[in-house]
Amino acid sequence: MSESGKRILVIGATGQIGSEITLELRRRYGKDNVVASWHKKGLSEQLESGPVEHLDATDCQSIKKILSEYSIDTVYHLAAILSAVGEKNPQLAWNVNMSSLYNVLEASREKGGMKVFWPSSIAVFGRGAPRFNTPQDAVLIPSTIYGVTKASGELLCNYYATRFNLDVRSVRYPGIISSETMPGGGTTDYAVEIFYEAIKNKRYSCFVRKDTVLPMMYMPDCTKAAVQIMEADPSDIHCRMAYNVTAMSFSAEELAAEIKKHIKGFEVDYEPDFRQMIADSWPMSLDDDLAREHWGWKPDFNLTTIVVDMIAKLKRKLRA
Repeated sequence: MSESGKRILVIGATGQIGSEITLELRRRYGKDNVVASWHKKGLSEQLESGPVEHLDATDCQSIKKILSEYSIDTVYHLAAILSAVGEKNPQLAWNVNMSSLYNVLEASREKGGMKVFWPSSIAVFGRGAPRFNTPQDAVLIPSTIYGVTKASGELLCNYYATRFNLDVRSVRYPGIISSETMPGGGTTDYAVEIFYEAIKNKRYSCFVRKDTVLPMMYMPDCTKAAVQIMEADPSDIHCRMAYNVTAMSFSAEELAAEIKKHIKGFEVDYEPDFRQMIADSWPMSLDDDLAREHWGWKPDFNLTTIVVDMIAKLKRKLRA
């Protein structure tokens, strides 16, 4: 089937990543060819521009029903309980993250001819992995239940790819910065919250230390990575676990300093909470050479351009 003839289901279309990937996929393939599914969080007016379905991804029969009714050939499975929320309810995180992924893979295997995108995360790394320039094949010993589900999910995706020849593709995302959707309970949420508080109150209480360095990516690059790997020729995909992808690394203090260049009088207090321990277990930078070599990954944004774009977009959004 040609790329223009795709029929796509986005699971978790109301989340931080899903809400923007859905709109990008509709721009590329036509709004009627991309089904946006939601569970608890309601749909925005923009997402209602095309077909929508209420879906509990922990119910395999519901997934199979939508795949059949809409003749779906591609799934972007983005629903998940994130790191900070997961630590408060690890049983829920395991159930939602693992059962939904298993259901998507199994329903796709049964249907046949499917492609699946599922995002992993830097949370798969932990004790034993180098924190600087973390390599693609570093040991996976995560310190959070979110990371455990992502590491387990990578193994499950690899199993379905090698055992059943299911075309599963994945990337390990760093922290994601977005202007469109509020943070959803992740450890890197400070890198989004800080912009809102800078514009509204000129003050922010940051829940990690000022010297906390993490790899980051702007949402347009996040979307680009997902679409690019899914459009890559199958012969270019040599890793069925998940590819490291990144754009830049910076400290919380460096981000604040860049924002201060545009918002005079902005002040930041640093009051680390339980999320600091999570951040300290994650990479400070990633080696994504394999993604660049295999399927041409290359980010478009750096810290300077992210800050300029975020502030401009959020000022318009908050005025509206």
